[in-house]
Amino acid sequence: MAGASTTSHPSGARRTTTRRRPSQSRKPAARRRPAVAGSRKRKKTRRSKGWDAKRWWPALLLVAAVVVGLAWDTENKGVPGVPGRCTVAGLSMTLTAEQVGNAATIATVGRDRGLPERAIVIALATAQQESRLRNLDYGDRDSLGLFQQRPSQGWGTEAQVQDPVYAAGIFYDRLVEVPDWETGRLTEVAQRVQISGFPDAYQQWEEMAQLLAAAQVSELPDQITCVPDEAAG
Repeated sequence: MAGASTTSHPSGARRTTTRRRPSQSRKPAARRRPAVAGSRKRKKTRRSKGWDAKRWWPALLLVAAVVVGLAWDTENKGVPGVPGRCTVAGLSMTLTAEQVGNAATIATVGRDRGLPERAIVIALATAQQESRLRNLDYGDRDSLGLFQQRPSQGWGTEAQVQDPVYAAGIFYDRLVEVPDWETGRLTEVAQRVQISGFPDAYQQWEEMAQLLAAAQVSELPDQITCVPDEAAG
């Protein structure tokens, strides 16, 4: 008979079930491995060992300063040059008002003691070599003042040797005790007083000291002319 056909399944047959596959966009979560002490390694970044000027310039400046300082101290006993504001008759170099003032003090102390001009010349040459005629608060070891006198060597207290009047006075005290100081070679006489590590250095300032002493004791006008400091103006 023609009509609707029926499909029969044998007994015990299982129906085929179609499972949906998981979406390709979803990925299973990765499982974390348990951390083990010391198992993690940090990546080390190697820095270039090339020349780094920014890193080394402070040290280079320090070394340069030490080298320059040693050379400077060897020749000048640690005393730099001083820019000038004053001119002295016959003298090619200029001086500061501080230098001229200290020279005037040294000359005045010598005159007040009745000492000849030769004593003032020796004192000025000595102070020029030792401090460039400046009342320094530093020096080699405990040396201080115009003449770089050392308290540890019996010249007086720190305050005394930094007092220009006292420093000049005690220099003259010891100067006049040197045999033949009035006629002896300047650098040898000064060395007998100072006992310096540079015994011949005083001689180079004799002519300068003679002109400065003459200007200090002279009654002629305009022997020393000073101009105002530009910075002060």
